[in-house]
Amino acid sequence: MGCICVKQKIVDDYKEHPQTVLAAQTFFTEKDVRSLYDLFKKLSSCIIHKDFITKEELQLGLFQNSKRQSLFIDRIFSLFDMNNDGIIEFNEFVLSLNTFHPDTSQEEKAAFVFRLYGLRETGFIEHEDIKEMTLALMEESDMILTDEIVEAIINKTFEEADMKGDGKIDIEEWQVFAAKNPSILKNMTIPYLKDITMGFPSFVQKQDVFEDEIYN
Repeated sequence: MGCICVKQKIVDDYKEHPQTVLAAQTFFTEKDVRSLYDLFKKLSSCIIHKDFITKEELQLGLFQNSKRQSLFIDRIFSLFDMNNDGIIEFNEFVLSLNTFHPDTSQEEKAAFVFRLYGLRETGFIEHEDIKEMTLALMEESDMILTDEIVEAIINKTFEEADMKGDGKIDIEEWQVFAAKNPSILKNMTIPYLKDITMGFPSFVQKQDVFEDEIYN
């Protein structure tokens, strides 16, 4: 009963003061959270007005194209969709963006990338995982490399990261690899998240509007 009561209190607190709860769980301030809500509303209204973001809307927001098939978008969406219900709700949006905050640790960012590359969700990164994600990222950036170069990149990654030599990379090995190669995390930091209200002034809203739109 005690556990149920605690969970219910968390839910009640979130409904009453969402910006306070999310600010306490992230590096965002309450003002940042209110600004992120405006961004969330813009994304969630790209196709049909509603209180969640679909995969098509996320893709439209990032690439101005909701129809193109993209393994990269599929993976990003699956990581943002924390409860695996096929949509991104506001709390998932904020908690996921927190990973890209400049103050978030490199270890947490590396863990996100580890999950991004772990396509088969086995708890390891394997050869085919890196190959598929490398090809997907090349497609997104319109980069063309020969099969030989792609294989060389993958082999070099395993040579450095697979310290146990078992043909797969676990999270501990990945953390060590990321620490030695910080460039692989360069896209995991969005500087504007440090001060959203300065970077996106049009996203600032009054607190009463923020709360009324979520819960009324």
